[in-house]
Amino acid sequence: MAQTLVIVPTYNERENIEALIRKVFDVLPETHLLIVEDNSPDGTAEVVRGLMQEFEGRLFIEERKGKLGLGTAYLHGFHWALQREYEYIFEMDADFSHNPEDLVQLLAACRDEGYDLAIGSRYVNGVNVVNWPIGRVLMSYYASAYVRMITGMPIRDTTAGFKCYTRHTLQKILERPIKFVGYAFQIEMKFRSWKYGFKIKEVPIIFRERTKGESKMSGRIFKEAVFGVISMKVDSWFRKWR
Repeated sequence: MAQTLVIVPTYNERENIEALIRKVFDVLPETHLLIVEDNSPDGTAEVVRGLMQEFEGRLFIEERKGKLGLGTAYLHGFHWALQREYEYIFEMDADFSHNPEDLVQLLAACRDEGYDLAIGSRYVNGVNVVNWPIGRVLMSYYASAYVRMITGMPIRDTTAGFKCYTRHTLQKILERPIKFVGYAFQIEMKFRSWKYGFKIKEVPIIFRERTKGESKMSGRIFKEAVFGVISMKVDSWFRKWR
């Protein structure tokens, strides 16, 4: 049984998914890979199923009935991983904005350095984003600054979606239901990790905008992240974090 699982949600990623799967297995030959597929009309699931014989026992797919949200896709994958007792559980995008090569340093932070959560961070060393318009860079950067101000989290990239969790970290975080399903989901998961006292490391990465397929990012997603943190912070005053 592999110790590591990479979880990749997909919706209309036919152009990217085969190359991504092959790259992940090239970088981490011993890992397992779970695709959480939200009934993509472009045939993403067909591509994945076509590769499952080649990567038998290593590549898995969970097919859902529709586009149910990024947060619910990761939660589906997390519970799937915990049931199978993986020790190191990654989340990453399907579009190569997260470089699979960086899986190695995220894993090293948790497995070798003893961190409970490793975050692939765009902002821990300045701003490391390629091919984003300046308005989007500023929106993302200052949204993270706002989240830090409201929550007190000492994390530079609060909305990052490229991470490695240890199993015991996820088990603790998911003891109570997660409230958000969009990009505020990413903030909530980090906030809980920090409030529970887990060791967190931000690993510098370079984030590259997709070159194939269509972006799912929108201003509405960032609004959820910005306004959702207020209720999240208030709720935290009435919780026990032990």
